[in-house]
Amino acid sequence: MSNPIMATKFYIPTPRPKAVLRRRLTERLSAGFHRKLTLISAPAGYGKTTLICEWLAECGRPATWLSLEKEDNELSRFLTCMISSLQRLAENIGEGVLVVLQSPQPPPTESILTALLNEIAAIMAPFLLVLDDYHAVKSKPVDDAVSFLLDHLPAQMHIVMVTREAPRIPLARLRARDQLTELGVDDMRFTLSEAEAFLNHVMGLSLSMDKIAALESRTEGWVAGLHLAAISLQGDHGTDRIIQSFTGNHHFVLDYLVEEVLQRQPEAVQTFLLRTSILDRLCGALCDDVMLDPAISGKENLIDLDRMNLFVVPLDNERRWYRYHHLFADLLRRRLQECLDDSNIAKLHERASVWYEESGFEIEAFHHAVESHDIERAARLLEGEGTPLHLRGAAGISLNWLQSLPAAELDARPALWVMYGSALLIAGKPTGVEHKLRAAEAALKGVEQDVGIRDLIGLIAATRATLASLMMVGNPDRADRNLQVAEAAMQNTEPEDKTDELVGVIAHTRDAWISGKHEIDTVIAESRRALEYLRPDNLPVRTASAWMLGVACQRRGDYAEARDAYNEAISNSQMMGHQLMAVMANIGLGQIQEAENRPDVAAESYQEALRLSGDLPLPALRAARLGLKRVSMVLKHGMKGNLIEPLSQREIEVLELVAKGLSNREIGEKLFLALDTVKGHNRRIFEKLQVQRRTEAIARARELNLFANTRKPH
Repeated sequence: MSNPIMATKFYIPTPRPKAVLRRRLTERLSAGFHRKLTLISAPAGYGKTTLICEWLAECGRPATWLSLEKEDNELSRFLTCMISSLQRLAENIGEGVLVVLQSPQPPPTESILTALLNEIAAIMAPFLLVLDDYHAVKSKPVDDAVSFLLDHLPAQMHIVMVTREAPRIPLARLRARDQLTELGVDDMRFTLSEAEAFLNHVMGLSLSMDKIAALESRTEGWVAGLHLAAISLQGDHGTDRIIQSFTGNHHFVLDYLVEEVLQRQPEAVQTFLLRTSILDRLCGALCDDVMLDPAISGKENLIDLDRMNLFVVPLDNERRWYRYHHLFADLLRRRLQECLDDSNIAKLHERASVWYEESGFEIEAFHHAVESHDIERAARLLEGEGTPLHLRGAAGISLNWLQSLPAAELDARPALWVMYGSALLIAGKPTGVEHKLRAAEAALKGVEQDVGIRDLIGLIAATRATLASLMMVGNPDRADRNLQVAEAAMQNTEPEDKTDELVGVIAHTRDAWISGKHEIDTVIAESRRALEYLRPDNLPVRTASAWMLGVACQRRGDYAEARDAYNEAISNSQMMGHQLMAVMANIGLGQIQEAENRPDVAAESYQEALRLSGDLPLPALRAARLGLKRVSMVLKHGMKGNLIEPLSQREIEVLELVAKGLSNREIGEKLFLALDTVKGHNRRIFEKLQVQRRTEAIARARELNLFANTRKPH
């Protein structure tokens, strides 16, 4: 179950009919098409977005747009939004990749981006991708993903980044390679001639050049300051007084000018501006529900504000959705805090939350419920209908809220303790998970075990099973990979799947489970408990638990229970349309059948995995293809002495590096593994291949055709 993305995030703002044309800047931008990145970096109010819109209207290249917000901090949501934006140009691009991105925390991004870049490379015409308000996304995983994109960017794609601050990507390297076009605050300041065009022609004033020069000098070419000054000067003869007020920093000037602007508006308009400032986006119906004043039409007010050029920005061609200019919104919210007490502001957020929920935008509804301090409502929205929000790309905001709650509130709602632990897992903070699960169990003591409570107990067990697989790996970075598939599968529909480098994820998890019998036993016990307590219709968590049980039993050699678990995962997947889990379970079955020397049946399982894979990213299916290749050779040539047990993906990676002549220490450095871990892999490889030396292992691997190349973007 995925969260809908508001289409306004992809809308390219239309240049206003009367605007200052900044040819000196647009020509510089067009001259940089041969580079990879255009960066426009300046504080709020310097006309960055307006400039880009003017440039896009005349540059002659198709473009796609993504307006970023703090909610896009999570990598899976960022990439999902980016692909959705790209689909405005190429309708089917990234469809397979989207299947793996709607889960809480995507696998390592390199192969996901590789698959996406290979699709982008097939687009023939040059195009632009604009990332507006990139400063809102403060996330190293997102920065790393963008850096990877830039390193491998196809020649026909050009990225434009609009931000208030320097992004945390390798700008120095891009500059050194002449791959970066930059505009900074000094470039963005209005020149005297631009200030004259704006004040007298756009804003309709008739100021002398000396007064324009004074305003331009005192604002230092700051567009927002000039805009507010112009509104204050319209119909006013106190020009000298306004100009003299420009002392101190921009914030002081803004405070003064906003006061001037607001005082000029009718009281009803002032009320509308202040109370709707709680909204990041505005439409007539939403404003009506927030205002609850039949005398004030939200739609008409927005149209009037747009006509008056009063700091509203249209977000679609139909003029249905708008937003306030960021600076103006910030100042309106500060004024609102002065005009209304907290309880009345909370009521505004509550009404906004209701409207968003009824309109199907659950993350926005949750955000306003949190701001309204309505714990009951926020808790209900977080739990979702079958799949909690934190499992649908909202782990960050969910965790922030849960961390803010006192223990007494969590004790009163044990489900929140469980979601707290699960959100910590997704956020890569496993050390605090067990404490939250125990707190949930303590809160449940003495509570009658109805269907809902039993389901909650099952979710605790499923979370513990996932945690056990994670704790078996000492390296936290590597541990993140091991929990992703099982945790991601606790979601509802196919878009929640994770398939990129399916082989790697499966292998890393299995490698972890090899490391300790206690952890294998824990995974098996907790997965069994989960399946015992979970509701029959809680298919997402049951499927994840069945898959974890299958993997653990397979590692322990209990193939009968592993088969039963994999078959339940497949059956549940068919009911949910859960493509990935069915693929993974069929691969597991194929490996069991191969280990049992039943190559004909194993071939059927591998073929079924490949059939179900559809348009999932191709790197995810390497295990199935390798398995099918092995058993096909056995069936074709009647080979004897096939593997007692198939090599995991990690073991194949180690063996490939062995074949290249790398030492154990070099392999560890290459794969970020401890030396003892590499030696352990070697021991298992030798056991499975039934050899005693490296040279024998390499020869045996070539005989079984185990080596394959991994495709990388060019």
